[in-house]
Amino acid sequence: MERTRGRGRRRAGYRTRLTAALSAAVLAVSGLVAAATTAAAADSELAVNGGFEAGLTGWNCTAGSGAAVSSPVHGGVSALKATPAGGDNAKCSQTITVKPNSDYTLSGWVQGGYVYLGVSGTGTSDVYTWTPSASSWQKLSTAFRTGAATTSVTVYTHGWYGTPAYHADDISLFGPGGDPVQIPAVPTGLTAGSPGSTSVPLSWNPVPGATGYNVYRGGAKVTSASSPSATVTGLTPSTPYSFQVTAVNSAGESAKSTAVSATTTGGGDPGGGLPAHALVGYLHSSFANGSGYTRLADVPDSWDVINLAFGEPTSVTSGDIRFSLCPVAECPGVESTADFKAAIKAKQAAGKTVLISIGGQNGQVQLASTAARDAFVTSVSKIIDDYGLNGLDIDFEGHSLSLNTGDTDFRSPTSPVIVNLISAVKTLKAKYGKDFILTMAPETFFVQLGYQYYGSGPWGGQDPRAGSYLPVIHALRDDLSLLHVQHYNSGPIMGLDNQYHTMGGADFAIAMTDMLLTGFPVAGNQSRIFPPLRPEQVAIGLPASTQAAGGHTPPAEVNKALDCLTKKTNCGSYQTHGTYPGLRGLMTWSINWDRYNQQQFSRNFDAYTWS
Repeated sequence: MERTRGRGRRRAGYRTRLTAALSAAVLAVSGLVAAATTAAAADSELAVNGGFEAGLTGWNCTAGSGAAVSSPVHGGVSALKATPAGGDNAKCSQTITVKPNSDYTLSGWVQGGYVYLGVSGTGTSDVYTWTPSASSWQKLSTAFRTGAATTSVTVYTHGWYGTPAYHADDISLFGPGGDPVQIPAVPTGLTAGSPGSTSVPLSWNPVPGATGYNVYRGGAKVTSASSPSATVTGLTPSTPYSFQVTAVNSAGESAKSTAVSATTTGGGDPGGGLPAHALVGYLHSSFANGSGYTRLADVPDSWDVINLAFGEPTSVTSGDIRFSLCPVAECPGVESTADFKAAIKAKQAAGKTVLISIGGQNGQVQLASTAARDAFVTSVSKIIDDYGLNGLDIDFEGHSLSLNTGDTDFRSPTSPVIVNLISAVKTLKAKYGKDFILTMAPETFFVQLGYQYYGSGPWGGQDPRAGSYLPVIHALRDDLSLLHVQHYNSGPIMGLDNQYHTMGGADFAIAMTDMLLTGFPVAGNQSRIFPPLRPEQVAIGLPASTQAAGGHTPPAEVNKALDCLTKKTNCGSYQTHGTYPGLRGLMTWSINWDRYNQQQFSRNFDAYTWS
């Protein structure tokens, strides 16, 4: 018994010493852990809603490309699904507050082909990582260090052009959190530039820490901007306005700035000489084709605007525009020049508008120099004066307009062929005054395609003509009487619903017209919004018959389009962003082809009930 008790005491002593040693070790380890924890206390998870459990809260996805889905997911019950389309790579991003001179780790789980995870605005080297193919969830990870003045970075995911949707989940940015974001200061230096008849340009001093600005007219918000300038459009001529601006960031919005006043000019409605709902047609005056020649005096009264087709240049780059009637050998029924001029006067006396249309399919016009610009003004003026015309229609097609590499902002173009055309038209407008009628007939490639592509793009390689009419339309919007985009000879075009629409039915005309009347981000850039045109500035361009051009739209479909746009009925699957009873009307190629087709197009227009 005793020896047993002795062994028990020795074991007890051993246990006591062991317990003490272990306790000391635990305390030591605890101290190390505590010290380590204290050292890394500033590091934390900074991404908001990185698992997309709250939908897209905290994230912005370009062109409406992103959505939260329940399958597949990596963790939790939700993940991001983002779908590239056309010129949009489905970029989803989040701006996060960080500390200067600090280290961060960015990671996330992705699935799909060509998925990127990256960060911009680091102040050092922006980094990204990617996978060319992830058939199942794959983790991407990268690290970076912020610069000495960096207080925020933008993390993002994106796919690649023309590829299927990708998925992302559990996006993490780990590192020291930045100081709380403060509401930016009130903007100063708000100034109004030279007003137009329906627009006023504004500028102000940049505000540190602001990520954007809101512009107010008479106390009501009218537009937003990412830089310290904006143009407020859709105003009434000869009207005084008051403007203010605020600065915004993730913390909120500043108070409104001191107000600035501006009065629009008295330019009036540049389409004031046109009826409320007009029918526009092109008359083959300088050439013949299978539709046959039509004398101007024989043009039916249905036509409110007659565009004489075409004035063409002596060479592509000369700017010297000439117009003459179709040769007798080509058009046996052509009238004399004297009879033609008399017919113009008779049409005008009957309330019709007669314009010279410049360009067309074969009339390439590139005003690449100031000499060409000046020749254009001189020669077009001579045609208008010789024939006593009401104005000008610009029908530049083919390679007449294109954007130079680096010309990426439609609001301030730099390409000579664009800048010189704008200057030339403004000179003509100034010469002839407020009654000068200006119309344009671009193809969808040069206008609506700009929703996806603009010029050669940020990385080059795109068609430099894409969207190239947008800077011309925007710069001349206060002088523009009527824009009638050609809804024919067009490939599928993406609408504001991010779906492709195909010519030949009401859907195409509705979607393409709604884009002009709603406005849209150019090439998906939300900081570069093409502002909407007024309904009275817009008509729908359609072929008069199946022989006239590809994309003929039957009369019943034409009426559906008009019903939807002006009354919001018969809209089909596309829902417009507004109702536009003031839509100006229809344009067709051409009067000759309509006559060849027993006036089906014009008779349908005459019979349509607008209200």
